Amino acid sequence: MYAAILFLPLIGFLIAGPFGRQLGARPSELVTTSLLFVAAVLSWIAFANVALGEEPGSVSLLGEWFSSGALRAEWTVRVDSLTAVMLVVVTTVSALVHLYSIGYMSDDPSRPRFFSYLSLFTFAMLALVTADNLLQMFFGWEGVGLASYLLIGFWYQKPSANAAAMKAFVVNRVGDFGFLLGIFMVFVLTRSINFEQIFAAAPGLANTTIHVFGAEWDAMTITCLLLFMGAMGKSAQFLLHTWLPDAMEGPTPVSALIHAATMVTAGVFMVARLSPLFEQAPHALSFVIFIGATTAFFAATVGLVQNDIKRVIAYSTCSQLGYMFVALGVGGYSIGIFHLFTHAFFKALLFLGAGSVIVAMHHEQDMRNMGGLWRKIPFTFAMMTIGTLALTGFPYTSGYFSKDAIIEAAYASHRPMAFYGYVMTVIAAALTSFYSWRLVFLTFFGKAQWADESHGAAAHSVGAAAVASHAHDAPDARAAADAHDDHAHHGPLNPHEAPIVMLIPLAVLAVGALFAGLIFHSDFIGEGFNEFWKGSLFLGPDNHILHQMEEIPHLAGLMPTIMMVLGFLIALYMYILAPATPARLAEAAPALYRFLLNKWYFDELYDKIFVRPAFWLGNLFWRGGDGAIIDRLGPDGVAARVVDVTGRVVRLQSGYIYHYAFAMLIGLAAIITWYIVGGVR
Repeated sequence: MYAAILFLPLIGFLIAGPFGRQLGARPSELVTTSLLFVAAVLSWIAFANVALGEEPGSVSLLGEWFSSGALRAEWTVRVDSLTAVMLVVVTTVSALVHLYSIGYMSDDPSRPRFFSYLSLFTFAMLALVTADNLLQMFFGWEGVGLASYLLIGFWYQKPSANAAAMKAFVVNRVGDFGFLLGIFMVFVLTRSINFEQIFAAAPGLANTTIHVFGAEWDAMTITCLLLFMGAMGKSAQFLLHTWLPDAMEGPTPVSALIHAATMVTAGVFMVARLSPLFEQAPHALSFVIFIGATTAFFAATVGLVQNDIKRVIAYSTCSQLGYMFVALGVGGYSIGIFHLFTHAFFKALLFLGAGSVIVAMHHEQDMRNMGGLWRKIPFTFAMMTIGTLALTGFPYTSGYFSKDAIIEAAYASHRPMAFYGYVMTVIAAALTSFYSWRLVFLTFFGKAQWADESHGAAAHSVGAAAVASHAHDAPDARAAADAHDDHAHHGPLNPHEAPIVMLIPLAVLAVGALFAGLIFHSDFIGEGFNEFWKGSLFLGPDNHILHQMEEIPHLAGLMPTIMMVLGFLIALYMYILAPATPARLAEAAPALYRFLLNKWYFDELYDKIFVRPAFWLGNLFWRGGDGAIIDRLGPDGVAARVVDVTGRVVRLQSGYIYHYAFAMLIGLAAIITWYIVGGVR
């Protein structure tokens, strides 16, 4: 059964990818989607048997990969409670995204390629979460990186999509370099890459030092920091976050799959899986808290002023990932995974709901051109409201149980940086509530900007340009023109609900967003903790965070809810009761507004520090080194000199006898001169 869960998406990729054109779009959709639903059903069975039932975890050997000296790598399928949770998250969201994409991508001529990429991505993510050694995990890690590059750049005719895909690929390679060095360090310290041997050796490495750069360093701290560097890249944490918002250039279902529930949570899963190592590196865990808390605050501030509906949700994802790392940093590994689990439902719901709004608005994504949509698309409005309630932590929704638990754990922890984590996450809770309700109010309430007569021409122009450039209906120029003509034919916008195939996934995810936290709270972080996790998460002897968080002051535990209400009230005032307020605030503090709107200028900063010097250096090596030195003095230079010399020598072959006689006389004179001057001794 476990092998079937892993390889069914791969089979879908191998069918829809190479043979998609022969099969056609509809068979490719049905094959890949059906296989994913089968995998999802099997995953829930595995979850019930392993996590909720009595079945112990297992490791199934599929075959030996390779062996080199002490390094032995096998392809195995490890299934324990942690894996079972991830299987449910990955396959459920992926299956629903496949189903949703049948409607969303209905007019795209490259549907077989799209569905094959989705299945390839799912296989790579499943390979990652079922790994029993670091090399197999790294294989899945790089696989999701490759698949995300293909999916983000799916509309490769768009320069912005190509740039976003390349940016995601390059930034992730920075983090992956650290992850790879961390794997090397683990092998040096333990002589193994298999989890069982690594975890068994971890307690004995607590005070081990390593000599680097002329100084002694704590080996486990260095190792865990390098491993966490990989998590920072894959999970878009502060400093390595810049790829995530740009990845919104991909189709909306890609955003839901990659940036809500799967790829970006790979870093969280990795740290939780390697908890036996991180428990021996308290300084590394303090750094994890710092990065997570900073990310939660930073991304929330940027989300306050974004106008693209997908970018607001993207920065929300970045912020919520910061929450998860705060939980991991204070030792609450189960709390971080609990938030990963609940977040998958409500964030996928928000992304797919945004896709429904975008389809209703003829591919308009700027919230300033929306408004008044709740009457036109009431089901989508209800679903996105549910997702917003869960995201902001409304009592008894999924986010309430998991996000509030993170904030409580940060307050209860005595680890360095824990209080910083508490303060940042509490502030981020207020900001999250504000920008989440701002999205709802701008999109569904207020004046219907799309129906404004004075806005009609501009709306038509923006909408037509969005369709042509976004190329959802057509990736080539001719089809884009057809899409433009189709848009023009319909005249003014008339928003309507998406097809039923797009609404069913919203309803399923809404159930998870409402009730997943309530149902599984006890199992993940409550009384059923030991029976649920069965040792798949390691807690050190001094780690009592689950008990400590129950003893914090009542007011400290209420702060997330207070911040949630405060953010809602401010958003209600600014966008419903006094809608002129945001413009006045932007005019009153233009520098701050531009600072947030431009994402703290990280893109500009990185462009100046890294991109431009890299281009300058590349041009130097290309023009100065390769062109001016190697080619001029090397092969091209030698060939050019030979041509020059032979061009001059060939002129001596004139065909006139007196020229040859003259040359002979010169040669004879030269020989006699040499003989007289230097030849006689």
